[in-house]
Amino acid sequence: MGLSGLGIFHTIIGIVAIVAAIISFIRFGKIDLTHLSGKIYLYTTTVTALTALGISKHGGFNAGHIFSVFIFILVVVAFWLSVKRSANNKARYIENFLLSFSFFLSLIPTVNETFTRVPLGHPLAKKPTDPIIAQTLLVLLIAFIGGAIYQYIKQRNALKVR
Repeated sequence: MGLSGLGIFHTIIGIVAIVAAIISFIRFGKIDLTHLSGKIYLYTTTVTALTALGISKHGGFNAGHIFSVFIFILVVVAFWLSVKRSANNKARYIENFLLSFSFFLSLIPTVNETFTRVPLGHPLAKKPTDPIIAQTLLVLLIAFIGGAIYQYIKQRNALKVR
């Protein structure tokens, strides 16, 4: 696959982050930082975003690095909101959205890199502009929008109960 040591570490930690997020989505309907799966997502996504800054397949600072910085900012702000625990519980809406959006953004380079590398020798896509990548990202965007709406409704109902 042509990955450096940092690339291998980044990939492994990134896979752990994705699995933790999926577990949290399944169990709680969101990435919940009060539970282990949410904490694992937060820490591994932070490490993944930071290690991505040391990786460059195309040389120099590029769009992937911008994604990494943005994802890092999203999870840091979401963490800050979760720690704040102010009287304004509506911050939970923003926290949920930021964590879900960070997950969606993480999937963009993940799909691109996976589809242009796997299976070895005959990858699903030859380049990032191949239609299969765009189609997959469209499905993920639709899932993200549906999930964000679901989380909003679930959070609104939780706030009504309190």
